[in-house]
Amino acid sequence: MDAWFVYIAECNDGSLYTGIARDVAARLDAHNAGKGARYTRGRAPIALKAKTRCPSHGDALRLELAIKRLPREEKLALVARPTRLRRFARAAGF
Repeated sequence: MDAWFVYIAECNDGSLYTGIARDVAARLDAHNAGKGARYTRGRAPIALKAKTRCPSHGDALRLELAIKRLPREEKLALVARPTRLRRFARAAGF
């Protein structure tokens, strides 16, 4: 499995977390078990809000950073509809 995914998840405190993974379901399970990113450890359970496929690890990292730089309102707009994250990725060149 060569594909990488960028995902946006909502934490139990309402904050949004953006990450990358090859297996998003397994990564969310790790977050919810307290073995994911430090940011999510005290904020579980987290729920997947959106994900999009990237052709490479490097592309996934760059897209993750582009999303993390967005203001919260724009991230909420991305997760409002599943197609918005894909459109954002294409517009950003991914």
